[in-house]
Amino acid sequence: MVRSSSQRLASLFRTVLFLGALMLGSLAQAQSGVIKLLVGFPPGGGTDAIARILADKLKDQLGTTVIVENRAGAGGQIAAQVLKTAPADGNTLFLTHDHTISILPLVVKNPGFDPAHDFVPVAGIATFVNALAVSGGTPAKTMNEYVTWVRSQGGGKGSVGIPAPASVPEFLVKLIGQKYGIDLQAAAYRGSAPMMSDMLGNQINAGVASIPDFIENHKAGKVRIVAVLGGARQAALPDVPTFAELGLAGFEDVPYYGIFAPAGTPKAVIDRFSAAVAKVVALPDVNERLTAMGLTVDYMSAQQLGSRERAYTQTWARIIKASGFQAQ
Repeated sequence: MVRSSSQRLASLFRTVLFLGALMLGSLAQAQSGVIKLLVGFPPGGGTDAIARILADKLKDQLGTTVIVENRAGAGGQIAAQVLKTAPADGNTLFLTHDHTISILPLVVKNPGFDPAHDFVPVAGIATFVNALAVSGGTPAKTMNEYVTWVRSQGGGKGSVGIPAPASVPEFLVKLIGQKYGIDLQAAAYRGSAPMMSDMLGNQINAGVASIPDFIENHKAGKVRIVAVLGGARQAALPDVPTFAELGLAGFEDVPYYGIFAPAGTPKAVIDRFSAAVAKVVALPDVNERLTAMGLTVDYMSAQQLGSRERAYTQTWARIIKASGFQAQ
């Protein structure tokens, strides 16, 4: 029997619906297991704390277990390489900040990943600023007092801890030294947690890292944040001046925290996870906790995060080139 055109269209429509339902079912099945949220730094640091706050709430939104998996080392490079080789099924994601995604590819010749080809943005969480903090064993309470103290030390030399080599904090250490005419050397750590441990033990007198890395110990009086980056003072630190106020301009473009997935992850999976993140960061308790850590909560869609990452990378490509730094 010859079928009419309307019968053929109806059959085609049913086939399309069946294939669509099959695909969605496959995606749901792929995401039915545990979702790993990779973190490229050790437990105890700011990035790890943020990841654990999000994971705890995302499990309710997604209806599945979300665990934090720390793959620390090389400024997030190891975790990024793990993400690159992970299946693109939505079960492995990466929470990170600007250093791994935007800065590492500019300062390392062969980082083992290319963000533009190996990753896709999922959602932005917040923006933040880096800060200079001094240890409890340092008498300084302000930036000027810190500079005066360094000058009083043998030869006007000082060591400043940074969470990773060839990072924004390292470039900032160099510029602070140049501005004030003091010999500051960046001491690179494997993450902010071991750096903070040495600051608390007065093994190193100062450090540059993100506000979330310092904020709790600053509030406890164990370290003192004396200056912050960004175009305005931070809500969590209203009495701390910006570097621009102190005469060191050019660092107003603030970094970001975002979640990324392996390239090839289906858009339906990206959209589902991004929507869950939007709901989580809008929760009053989550917003309050992230703000108290010194973050500016700023949800970004996948497209917005991608645009933000590209613009930030371009800004720092110019700064790094002007500094004369050669990729290692």
